[in-house]
Amino acid sequence: MAEADTGTPEAAAPQNGAAGGISIGELQAQLEAAETRAKQSHDQFLRSVAEMENVRKRAQRDIEAANRYGLERFAQELLPVKEGLDLAVENAPTADRDSLAAGQLATQRLLAKAFERLGIVELNPVGEPFDPTQHEAMLAQPSATAEPDSVLTVVQRGYALNGRLLRPARVIVAKAPGEAA
Repeated sequence: MAEADTGTPEAAAPQNGAAGGISIGELQAQLEAAETRAKQSHDQFLRSVAEMENVRKRAQRDIEAANRYGLERFAQELLPVKEGLDLAVENAPTADRDSLAAGQLATQRLLAKAFERLGIVELNPVGEPFDPTQHEAMLAQPSATAEPDSVLTVVQRGYALNGRLLRPARVIVAKAPGEAA
């Protein structure tokens, strides 16, 4: 009677090392090689995960540093404006009207220069077509001289930072005379 096949490699391999069969020693060598490759792959995977985590942390630190630097730059640009305003307040009781006006103009120029360096652009769209992505319509007013759906008056100027809207310009939009609201 033949013995039952147990499904183990020893049962599958010929007992006498017959031609075409693989010996237990060869199977063990292949298994060890496969385990070594698996261990190397797993180690490489763990190193890759660790490296990705390091890259993520480094990028986060870089972003935080850029934000800090950006705020620092903003603050440095505004310091002369604050100093000019402080000087105006200190000298207001004794200064004459013309020197106060000159100081206000100088402070306004400092602020405009700071805005320019920071990439802040003022939106003053008088006469331009109304653009709901850049303007906020406060009301529509009949006008015989302005094109319909153009900006007739700016109530409050808008601002953009490097092409991104900070605040829309609040505007009065022209409509044709006699046109219903």
